[in-house]
Amino acid sequence: MINVANDWQPLFDQEQVKPYYLELRSFLKGEYRTKTVFPPMDEIFNAFRLTPFASTRVIIVGQDPYHEPGQAMGLSFSVREGTEEPPSLRNIHQEIIDEKVLQGPWSPDLSRWAKQGVLLLNSTLTVQAHRAASHSGHGWERFTDTCIAELGSDSVPRVFMLWGSYARSKKSLIANPAHLVLESAHPSPLSAYRGFFGNGHFRACNDFLIRNGFNPIVW
Repeated sequence: MINVANDWQPLFDQEQVKPYYLELRSFLKGEYRTKTVFPPMDEIFNAFRLTPFASTRVIIVGQDPYHEPGQAMGLSFSVREGTEEPPSLRNIHQEIIDEKVLQGPWSPDLSRWAKQGVLLLNSTLTVQAHRAASHSGHGWERFTDTCIAELGSDSVPRVFMLWGSYARSKKSLIANPAHLVLESAHPSPLSAYRGFFGNGHFRACNDFLIRNGFNPIVW
């Protein structure tokens, strides 16, 4: 059983005994035993470990972990320091520069965001090497949708950043109108110029947090 050692644990305990999750767990055991799977098993739940429920102020929804070696680390869009920025992350970096909200040196390791309350949540938390979306449809989506819905129904005002059609499909899970939902095109090179660049999300996010009595994110 997974222990995230914070206030996400009750939800984990609730979901981990359900048939869908037991099937997912069995599937993952076979995948990790027989194939190369990312991220490493002990990093699958990094987003939850680094960002407790009560500390979550911003949710950035990704779809799938990076599927090439040395990239995925359990946080959507993030790679470790010293790893070349994937194109989507490079475009996120550029938008932050363009919005003039970058403070201090930039790093592709977004753990610093997670520790400030930014939940970097992929919808599917694992992937087979070199095969994008190879673990979709095996139960992860049900689990992460439950997490999004819990945050989306909570009374504490939060910011949800939904980039691209897949992330935007999660909008129906966000029930409380007190939340700020920011939608745009995805930051990938295929769509960044169709509405991601210039979306103003990082500045809008911090303005909302300040209005609601929270510290802004140091991007």
